[in-house]
Amino acid sequence: MRLLIIEDEKITRISLSDILKREGYEVYSAEDGEEGLATYKSMRPEVVITDLRLPKLGGMEVLQTVLSLDPRCKVILITAYATVDTAISSLKLGAFDYLTKPFSPEKLLSILRNITLLYSALAENAELKNRIEILEDKTIIGNSQIIQRLKETILQIAHNDSTVLIEGESGTGKELVARALHKASLRRDGSFVAVSCSSIPESLLESELFGHEKGAFTGAIRKHVGYFERANKGTLFIDDVDDFPLSMQVKLLRVIQEREFMPVGGNANVTIDVRIICATKIHLKKRVEEKLFREDLFYRLNIIPIRIPPLRERKEDIPLLVDHFFKKHRAEDKIMLLTHEIYNALKGHDWPGNVRELENIVERMIALSFSGTIDLSVLDLSEKKRGALLKENYGDYDSFDEFISKKEKEMLEWALDACQNNVTSAAKLLNIPRTTLNSKLSRLLPHLKIH
Repeated sequence: MRLLIIEDEKITRISLSDILKREGYEVYSAEDGEEGLATYKSMRPEVVITDLRLPKLGGMEVLQTVLSLDPRCKVILITAYATVDTAISSLKLGAFDYLTKPFSPEKLLSILRNITLLYSALAENAELKNRIEILEDKTIIGNSQIIQRLKETILQIAHNDSTVLIEGESGTGKELVARALHKASLRRDGSFVAVSCSSIPESLLESELFGHEKGAFTGAIRKHVGYFERANKGTLFIDDVDDFPLSMQVKLLRVIQEREFMPVGGNANVTIDVRIICATKIHLKKRVEEKLFREDLFYRLNIIPIRIPPLRERKEDIPLLVDHFFKKHRAEDKIMLLTHEIYNALKGHDWPGNVRELENIVERMIALSFSGTIDLSVLDLSEKKRGALLKENYGDYDSFDEFISKKEKEMLEWALDACQNNVTSAAKLLNIPRTTLNSKLSRLLPHLKIH
């Protein structure tokens, strides 16, 4: 920590400097207020220790000027002419502490230790706030044209309260888009409530969405407020709406149309003011054609459709996403380990799991980078690429059985050739019974003449 001592008494100045340097501090000194401020502006110490009465410029003026330049700087005032008024005045102006001459070096060192602890706590707090901001960062990452158009669409429709249907593969960030819509809307000060239909058993879905009254069913020991009511004045995001039970769809349709519902076991309707955003991982129109989703509900949800592109359609955003995930998982210092080969491998992957899969791969790279390098082997190949690799190494086979049969034929031909078509000798060479070899020969090489 850097310290600046401003003291016109030479012996005191030198004595304090020597003591503080022995304690490991980086110490600068000045003999009057003007020199002290000049030194402060050039060296920017974290702590200023200044006498109250100084030539050219007093300690109070030094205090005010220093704090105007950097309010985080800690100023300790010292004086041989202490009064209650000057102490109170200095503290009101922002002094960290006040010492009366003569004072023991230990008392000053104690104050400095407190300042060190304070700076450490402030740094830790700033780091925690930064981590929270990164973890809660709900911005859409990407500069590709398709993502830029998506961001523009969000801004265009955010202030409209119409129902939105977000379509995108698993892991593309449908909830992220829903949160962006809420944040850009006039409902931003209201609640954003997210519910996944696929994670709630069908028997509980009605109660979770619409709530229930005490005693409505066995186990209903108290009133329960559902997701719709919790999202009142805000936004309700219904994920995996393609999994919404057919038996419940008419109730969802009524809530969307009427903006009111009846809690389970209730006797009066509850009116709500909520924007509804739904998300589907498959083409909902296909579910309608399969008679698994009501057509009238589909058209109610599909007022404003948004399609989120899969990661394979915006691979130019992969470096930005990788950088974001390294920061999110507190591994900024490991970004430098990423090579062109790794980026090429990431861009060459088809990403069936989309952004969620990419984050999983980044976490794996971070966890396995303890040696100071990131090996390409930690990256998963796509199914297509694994198939290509198998074909390259083992040939083109329709099945495992076909591969095994081919290899068995090769082994049998090799053994018979080595033993001049003598079955007994070939069986010994292969270390299998003669009867087993005969069976395999009749099945795999029936055309061979053997003895």
